[in-house]
Amino acid sequence: MEDLTDYTLPDTDEALLAECDVSTFKSTGPGGQGVNTTDSAVRLRHRPSGIVVTCRRERSQHLNKNQCLKRLRLRIREAQTVRPERKPTRKSAAADQRRLDAKRRIAQRKRSRRATPDDE
Repeated sequence: MEDLTDYTLPDTDEALLAECDVSTFKSTGPGGQGVNTTDSAVRLRHRPSGIVVTCRRERSQHLNKNQCLKRLRLRIREAQTVRPERKPTRKSAAADQRRLDAKRRIAQRKRSRRATPDDE
């Protein structure tokens, strides 16, 4: 996927659709003959970014295409947002010490439950 920071998203759906490769196919799943016999599912591949979006929820190709365009706009906006670089963190020494103290208490409790040789 390319860098989309300089990309400007078109205002109209027609302009955005002109930047996409549109393919239709038969959908699967619930819906019976209406879904299985028509090419109602839509796949959009946005050429500038390489983002692929698929929609096959509705029985109408037109409605699926509109839904795809909405999803594509969201995905492009997400790709344009710059996320801050993640800084690795580590636990404090006090947190490590509390964890070790808790493990010691549990181990001591388990040792106290053991059967002694006199009990056998």
